[in-house]
Amino acid sequence: MSPQRLDNSQLESLPTEILQPAYDRSQVTPGIVHLGIGAFHRAHQAWYTENRIAAGEMDWGIVGASLRSSGVRDQLVPQNGLYSLVEKSNAGTKIQVIGAVGDVFVAPESPARLMEQLARAEIRIVSLTITEKGYCHDPASGNLNPQHPDIRHDLQNPQQPRSALGLIVGALQLRRERGLPGFTLLSCDNLPSNGKLLGRVLAQYVQLVDTDLAAWIAANTSTPATMVDRIVPATTDTDRDQMQGLLGCRDEAAVMAEPFSQWVIEDDFLYGRPQWDRAGATFVQDVEAYELIKLRLLNGCHSMLAYSGYLAGFETIADVMAEPAFRQLAQHFLEFEASGAVPVPGDFDIAAYRAQLVQRFENRALRHRTWQIAMDGSQKIPQRWLGTLRHQLQQGGSIDALVLALACWIRYVSAVDDAGLPIEVSDPLAIELKALCDSHQADNAALARAFLGFAPVFGDDLQHNERLQQALAAQLGRVASGGALGAVRALMETSPA
Repeated sequence: MSPQRLDNSQLESLPTEILQPAYDRSQVTPGIVHLGIGAFHRAHQAWYTENRIAAGEMDWGIVGASLRSSGVRDQLVPQNGLYSLVEKSNAGTKIQVIGAVGDVFVAPESPARLMEQLARAEIRIVSLTITEKGYCHDPASGNLNPQHPDIRHDLQNPQQPRSALGLIVGALQLRRERGLPGFTLLSCDNLPSNGKLLGRVLAQYVQLVDTDLAAWIAANTSTPATMVDRIVPATTDTDRDQMQGLLGCRDEAAVMAEPFSQWVIEDDFLYGRPQWDRAGATFVQDVEAYELIKLRLLNGCHSMLAYSGYLAGFETIADVMAEPAFRQLAQHFLEFEASGAVPVPGDFDIAAYRAQLVQRFENRALRHRTWQIAMDGSQKIPQRWLGTLRHQLQQGGSIDALVLALACWIRYVSAVDDAGLPIEVSDPLAIELKALCDSHQADNAALARAFLGFAPVFGDDLQHNERLQQALAAQLGRVASGGALGAVRALMETSPA
């Protein structure tokens, strides 16, 4: 017999130390549709929104949508949208049941039903966490990729769209036809200038659909940028089993997270918004400085530790940080490479931020897997590393850690780790990247040139930098001969910090 699932009927019987909705969920009406309702959204934006609903802003309920599979819907719908947010730290665990999410739709099952939800008059915000690849863009240029299979499909089949852009444009067309206003589009993905990117690819897509509709959308939507920050590892079956013991019922949608959370948002909402600032978010005129700090320091360091640590056989980021050479590598990267490549707001303490990052990476309770962070590297590296790399090359600054990170990533996409074991590489360009590795595996200089000349990731400029080519070839050789850990130790013996 299956255990009782968490749902509305179970709330009264939960242990008293577990926070839960104290409001009447039947009185909540939707104001937000969120595309890509994965773990990060549920641990971040939905958590902030839960705070505002509990404070009486009952017209900002969330309708979730999965763009690929039914997994999250099958977790949440039997639970009346309820799930546990579990904050884990070295000091202990805190559990809160979140009630902000109402219904959940699966786009591939019925795109028309989801577009109808998006076209409801009460929906004023459409937020997104669809990952970098969900924008169907060229990461190197930031423009729409009109040859992307989903874009080609949606242009030919506008009533059955697959992409977020196709769904959004289809819904906005319905709203226009019905005399309704548009909505604010709120990207919450880890991309530089994510609002500008979303606005740009949306405009480029709709120009291919209908120029009159394009003009209407430009006048009836806004795309404010955001910076989001919270470490949210994938929930495991072990986590769910432990939660069952704590809750007294089964929560298939439980989400694990660190206690830290940050959300910086450009205040450009056309049709209202929750008072997320009263829940701890920060509204600003321009989010760029904050997002660059986060992307280039936190995300850049995270990816560096993930690729090098995975190759060396470490399962989690905390495991990687327990090795002194990796901890020193993180500190070196943060202080001597990433910090110099970001604008720092006048009231922002960059040294304290670096120290806080190291502490967050050392959170043993979180178990953030290196393999999870390493996913989709070809889409992340342009934002997380290459801006810093270009800045450091231009200024003649240190590139040691960045080049070692690139060498580890190249070794990673070759699909073999330092122990000779196969790697399951999850990346939309995995086949092309593996082919580059296989074609040049005996010549590190040629391998470095081939990757730096791979325009979908590196653009057209870095392949001409002789300093970078030589440094990358050298590090590829060190990683190949001594493994990632050996290369990190060798570098740290000659570097400050």
